[in-house]
Amino acid sequence: MNASVPIKHTQAESDLFERFESAREALAGSVAVSALREAAVDQLRDRGLPHRRVEEYKYSDLRAFMKAAAPLATAADLSRVQAILEDQDLFGGLERYRIVIANGSYLSTLSDVDALATEGVTVTNLNDALSGEHGAQLLAPPKSGQNDGVVALNTAFVQGGVIVDVAEGAAVSKPVELVQVAASSGAQATRIKVRAGTGASLHLLETFIGDTAEGEVNSVFDYDIADKAHLAATRLIVGNCDSARLLTTIATIGAEAEFRSLGFMAGPKFARNQQFINFVGENSEAKIYGVTMVGRNDLADQTLIVDHAVPHCNSREFFKTVLDGRAKGVYQGRINVAQHAQKSDGEMMTQALLLSEEAEMANKPELEIFADDVICAHGATSGQIDEDLLFYLRARGIPEAEAKTLLVLAFLSEAIEEYGEDDVTEGLEARVRDWLASH
Repeated sequence: MNASVPIKHTQAESDLFERFESAREALAGSVAVSALREAAVDQLRDRGLPHRRVEEYKYSDLRAFMKAAAPLATAADLSRVQAILEDQDLFGGLERYRIVIANGSYLSTLSDVDALATEGVTVTNLNDALSGEHGAQLLAPPKSGQNDGVVALNTAFVQGGVIVDVAEGAAVSKPVELVQVAASSGAQATRIKVRAGTGASLHLLETFIGDTAEGEVNSVFDYDIADKAHLAATRLIVGNCDSARLLTTIATIGAEAEFRSLGFMAGPKFARNQQFINFVGENSEAKIYGVTMVGRNDLADQTLIVDHAVPHCNSREFFKTVLDGRAKGVYQGRINVAQHAQKSDGEMMTQALLLSEEAEMANKPELEIFADDVICAHGATSGQIDEDLLFYLRARGIPEAEAKTLLVLAFLSEAIEEYGEDDVTEGLEARVRDWLASH
């Protein structure tokens, strides 16, 4: 759509512009930050919400899905947040540190700030930083996905978040759960900045719990992974809700560093987990996994762009999707290899298992290669449960429903186990069983 031609705004878009006018004075930030917010809103005015004529949203039309836009969530009641944290623990029994954000705002009183400090981790309120001299750098559009409509929506309305600094050489002994709580209705927009210092090591759990809130949840996670650092990020997008869940990762990977991520989705009506991975240092590795379960007439989108901008880097992408009912799954993955990024090695695979005749999967793996000394490959499969395997299990006295559960669990567990974070493997497989039991 030509940005110079005025578009007719939808009700949701008109609501968003009204939301911005009513909230702009209360949104944190310096003059430069306010200018970035205004530019993001101007982008939305010119182009509207992402829609099917935008190539990256061809299969997941956010503009068509959003019929209205709720106001931003207001400050959360502390006792209500505590009750939700106790009732909806997604990793019960797992020893971990916690950083809590509720209704878009960081709550230091419920976060393990002092314990994290002893591990070399500093947690800063994003809003304090946005008001500082360098606040605009935290919201500056990323090189990858800089024109993305979901990122622009986040930039315009970001209410709060945190900056997590891991000291050079620090190896955090337990996972750190960054939990975002919906304690009342309303939209939420957060920005999380994680800076892993040289040689640091961290496993981050990203969870979203609380009431089924009206309005979208839009979070951007910006990872700066220094040389020789290791960062693993496990993201759970679970629970039935009728509004959009929009999650974005922007990862910058230094030399001899490692980044691993697992995006686990099950439940929301409309969920998009998009990742922009950028190699800026040589001899580094990224391993990106996805596990998606989608039923009813819901939509789940896993979108990924990996930029091999320097030589001697490896990337592996492995995504599994199970669909039931009239659900729609989307996988869009692209590996870009720059002309000077020789000796790059990238492999991408997406596999879908359809449990219903009416389910639909859109697979779109791509390679864009400008170097000549590389190893790159991609593949995609979609199919139904293997009848021979099902017969084999049933012939040994296993009921059909249990046999199907075993086969689906085995299908999805391949990605979970290859991800390799043993702390969360059991909990994730339990989530798979819960979903299967309800379908």
